[in-house]
Amino acid sequence: MSFENQNQIAGVAELLAECGRNFYQRGWVLGTSGNFSAVIERDPLRLLITASGNDKGRLTTDHFVEVDIAGKVVAGNGKPSDETKLHLTLVNQRGAASVLHTHSVWSTLLSNAHAREGGLNIAGWEMLKGLAGVKTHQHNEWLPILDNSQEMSELANQLSALLNEQPNIHGFLLRGHGLYTWGASIQEAKRHIEILEFLLEVTGRTRFGN
Repeated sequence: MSFENQNQIAGVAELLAECGRNFYQRGWVLGTSGNFSAVIERDPLRLLITASGNDKGRLTTDHFVEVDIAGKVVAGNGKPSDETKLHLTLVNQRGAASVLHTHSVWSTLLSNAHAREGGLNIAGWEMLKGLAGVKTHQHNEWLPILDNSQEMSELANQLSALLNEQPNIHGFLLRGHGLYTWGASIQEAKRHIEILEFLLEVTGRTRFGN
């Protein structure tokens, strides 16, 4: 690997680590919850993703591993996140450059409260315009909810089917688990996290009166 490529990967790792530390401060990824990834090469696919078991408030560039299209570690120390298959599904089907997953109070509560409906509709808020391609606050954003599972291959298959059925979504919830979103860059994915977490909190406070 060239020195230039090493610097590039370190830069991507630092951007993701900054996201983790920022999200921790906001209470969205307490403890070791959450995971973050970014594509560093398309052909062959190489994905940089958080190693499992690290405190997101103390993330550094050493807390990431590089995996291939099958999720196998090709560089770095540690075990990749258990949810790597979900990241790879989003990268492959949506062409996402970055995938971010938070585990906030509101995403957890609302994913349970709306599980029977299969998702949560959010409409009428100005902040919706922060989502890629959304031009008006009158937009209806459907946030699907998938049942959580420890069987990641099965869950990845369910996610794949969901993405085929609902090509215009910007994110989804895992029941009792949290929020996933993605973007054409780390910066866009981070913006989507901020927008969706805001909208989830507004929705939750409106629903529960807190």
